[in-house]
Amino acid sequence: MIDVQDGVLGEAHDRDKVVANIASLVERARREQVVVVWVQHSDQGLPTGSPAWEFVPELVPAAGEPVVHKSYPDAFEDTELEAQLAARGVGRLIVTGAQTDQCIRSTLHGAITRGYDATLVSDAHTTEDLTTHGAPPPGQVIAHTNLYWKFHTAPGRKAGTVSTAEVSFAAQTS
Repeated sequence: MIDVQDGVLGEAHDRDKVVANIASLVERARREQVVVVWVQHSDQGLPTGSPAWEFVPELVPAAGEPVVHKSYPDAFEDTELEAQLAARGVGRLIVTGAQTDQCIRSTLHGAITRGYDATLVSDAHTTEDLTTHGAPPPGQVIAHTNLYWKFHTAPGRKAGTVSTAEVSFAAQTS
């Protein structure tokens, strides 16, 4: 769960649909006793403790669920994420959240380069409209990320893209 914060999702593309999809995955993961790791970003524009820094009200960590604080796009960079995953024996990540063109992409690549399998949930990540800065419209950014991650490969690791309905928390076999 990457950066599902008020200041990140406030103007995000299809915000309500994405938040609903993430919420359904969180509920399923909890029911199936799968660890849910929350990643929370802070920087100059998103200061720790500010209203913008808070998780959106629809998505709140449960007691005992780890919250990893980060200040770089890659959730592994200078954080305790890898230690949290190792302590729980996690080797496969199912990635959701925001922003597609920053923290989602960076964390997916960070996971693969560190030896994790990483699945992107195609309808459970989003970004804001950055067309005024020369970026494609958010729907195209999301579609492009889904396309290239669907076919991403690395030796001994699995990547891929699935929809919310297709997510399986069951252990994967070769």
